[in-house]
Amino acid sequence: MAEHEHGTMKSDAQQKTFDGFVKFVSRASMVIIGVLLFMAIFAR
Repeated sequence: MAEHEHGTMKSDAQQKTFDGFVKFVSRASMVIIGVLLFMAIFAR
């Protein structure tokens, strides 16, 4: 088995994926809130 040294793992791809996920969730939340506000204001 290969020796593993603590703290040597490259996490660039994981960080990039997580950043994309956070950006997606933030934008999706804003769109959902916008739609709900639009429905609350204009629905009768």
